[in-house]
Amino acid sequence: MQLTSSHPRTRPIAAGHLRAFEAVARHLNFRAAAEELSLTQSAVSRQIQALEDEVGTALFLRHTRAVELTSAGSQLLRAASMALERVDAAVRQIRQSAGRKSVAITTWASFASMWLIPRLEAFQRDHPDIDIRIDATDNAVDLATSDVDLALRYAVPQGMPASAHRLFGEQLTPVASPWLLKAHPIRSVEDLSHCALIEAGDAHRTRHLEWLTWQRWLDTFGAPAAAPTGKRARSVQAKLSPQRWMYFNYANQIVQAALTGQGVALARLPLVAESLASGALVEPLPHARLDSPLVYWLLVAPRSVQRPEVKAFCDWLLEQAAATREAIGEVPDPDTVDDMD
Repeated sequence: MQLTSSHPRTRPIAAGHLRAFEAVARHLNFRAAAEELSLTQSAVSRQIQALEDEVGTALFLRHTRAVELTSAGSQLLRAASMALERVDAAVRQIRQSAGRKSVAITTWASFASMWLIPRLEAFQRDHPDIDIRIDATDNAVDLATSDVDLALRYAVPQGMPASAHRLFGEQLTPVASPWLLKAHPIRSVEDLSHCALIEAGDAHRTRHLEWLTWQRWLDTFGAPAAAPTGKRARSVQAKLSPQRWMYFNYANQIVQAALTGQGVALARLPLVAESLASGALVEPLPHARLDSPLVYWLLVAPRSVQRPEVKAFCDWLLEQAAATREAIGEVPDPDTVDDMD
């Protein structure tokens, strides 16, 4: 049966009949579908007829003792089954989390994996009744319009609102695995020429992130580095030519390459403090740390600031930040460090 209409159907169909359609299509039986849905068989039949009217074609072939999907019905079933499964899963999650305390945090992937997640076990042990959700993205989330409670950001002070809480600053320092340093000891800047140098692949594209480049570090502590050819070529007289260059998009990739002995990384000290303390990484030139203008910040959504679970997480974050400042030897100006009310 082909349904016809003098007007093309362009508006979306009503979703209310999809549940009946999916049940009939799964059972291929109106009576069984009606029993599952706790409806009468005629009510289910009317819903299917209404859906077919909206779609504009038959979804089932009705035989005397059987029901068969048409090609259009099969196509709709594939989409409807996936959609209903996702809706049901979302509802289950909402029901399970209803009434539970939770804190949602947005931050970028490298900071989440290198600093936040390794420390979370301690918070969860002390607060087992608080659920944690981490949204790792490089895009800044608007705390005023999203369902996120906290944001951990990486920016210069001029870009932060007055309500932002300073966690810690940053220094950049060369780091390498002890196995690499055993084969290629680094006692001076010139010794770096025997190794591959690892840095952020997109640092040259942004003015503030140029602090993450070997060029900036070498301009301070040694001669300019030999830039690779092509897009990264620089009109400087090279006095240091490394064995090769390696570029990665994320800080955790840079550190992972250094951990596996692939080269010397210019690392962000707060993110590698634990690896340095454990000996997994070594800082071969500890007196050549480069201060960065970039700072790590905590921002709290205005609607969330008074919730006890959010306050507990913020207090814990500030304690962890203080431990990081101590680990990297940072003594910030007390006027720049805010306490949570």
